[in-house]
Amino acid sequence: MRTIEFYRTGSGECPVELFLDSLSDQHAQKVAWVLRLVERLDSVPQQYLKKLAGSNDVWEIRVQIGGAAYRFLGFFERGSRLILTNAFAKKQQKTPYREIELAVQRRKDHLQRRKS
Repeated sequence: MRTIEFYRTGSGECPVELFLDSLSDQHAQKVAWVLRLVERLDSVPQQYLKKLAGSNDVWEIRVQIGGAAYRFLGFFERGSRLILTNAFAKKQQKTPYREIELAVQRRKDHLQRRKS
């Protein structure tokens, strides 16, 4: 089993929670269902969770509902803890580079603050 946590900035803000709050109830429920699936299944299908190729250990949770596609990026810490750093509505085929870079920057920030 995995544990999913949301990244918090140094000031305590949680970007993933802010994104979730912006979704409709129906879409937020689907996201919650996928997050529970990722936490509970030993082997998660790639349609829901996959490592981004060519990234610095950035993983992507994928949520599709109707014509909308959402992505949650993050990294694994201590084996089975998945820290989600950012989320966005996907509007193009490839994951935007700036979103991947943001996940990498937030990972560095999280690990540095944890050491302190």
